[in-house]
Amino acid sequence: MAIADAAVAGAVFLATLLGTAGGNHLHDGLSVLLAAAAAAPLLLRRRLPYTVLVVCTVAAELYMFRYRGENGILAVSAPLVALYTATEHSDRHRSLLLAGVVVLAIGAIHTLAPNRVLGPENLTLVALGALAVAAGTAARHHRRFLAESEHGRELDAQRRVAEERLRIARDLHDSVGHQLALINVQAGVAAHLLSDPPPEVREALRHVRDGSRAALEELRDSVGLLRRPGEPFAPAEPTVGLDGLGDLLDSYRRTGLRIDLRHEPMSLSRPVDLTAYRVIQEALTNACKHAPGEPVRITVGPHRGDLTLAIENDGEPVVAAPGHGITGMRERVAAVGGSLRAEPRPAGGFLVTATLPGGATA
Repeated sequence: MAIADAAVAGAVFLATLLGTAGGNHLHDGLSVLLAAAAAAPLLLRRRLPYTVLVVCTVAAELYMFRYRGENGILAVSAPLVALYTATEHSDRHRSLLLAGVVVLAIGAIHTLAPNRVLGPENLTLVALGALAVAAGTAARHHRRFLAESEHGRELDAQRRVAEERLRIARDLHDSVGHQLALINVQAGVAAHLLSDPPPEVREALRHVRDGSRAALEELRDSVGLLRRPGEPFAPAEPTVGLDGLGDLLDSYRRTGLRIDLRHEPMSLSRPVDLTAYRVIQEALTNACKHAPGEPVRITVGPHRGDLTLAIENDGEPVVAAPGHGITGMRERVAAVGGSLRAEPRPAGGFLVTATLPGGATA
């Protein structure tokens, strides 16, 4: 920028001197000083646009007044460049006001002054002033457009990062958390079923239970670090859907969980299919952790064109304390335009219901 401003100032200085008729002014120290006073402030035009505009205008006026009989009109190039810069750094109304004041001041002085220099050329001055304002306005709009585009790219990058973090958090909780919960429950079931196991086996099972429980706690902390309150919902990405429901239920039944399923298939989009699977998986994980051995009833089917889910389990009355699992379920359901309720049952146990939009895969 500094090199460009120096080049502009030098070009204006030379245009002011060489554009004046006659040659005596080239040997006049005062004329060179006035030309320099009009051009030199342009070096600071980006930092002090309004001050530079005033100084350039006054210096150019003094120069043209001194050589009013020799047609020094090119001296107005300095205030015109300053006017362009001031317009670029101001809003529309202020730039129009500046242009009007500068053009009217120069035009009035030289129209009313004896031996006027710019009388017939006032229309040219007005046109040049309008051109400077138009160029400055275009530069301002272009700079604003670039800034907004850059800001938009930054927001898009932040959104993508947030979505990826949420996706990782959900996958960790839904997949790894599910497997760890099963390991913990299976170790407990094995310890319960074995009659008088050797001390080494009992100790190994205890280590498995304690290790899986600690891993679940660490996983919960990691998921909490990946999630941030108020972030937009990340879209559900298809992986496995209700066609894998049988394998999911078998893995829980092997832990001793009694599951009754009523499933009426319907055509679903892949995101809704995945969301339904994840809701059932999380509800079963919670039932396995908080009500082991209690029966679970699952109902999946269409209702008025939508897919409805209901997962309920018996057990002691509990107070709902939503964690990352229930939060993740709500976000997944909301991301596909559905609704979810997760609450304790009055008679004990827990109930999860969800309504997801139906529709065949596009």
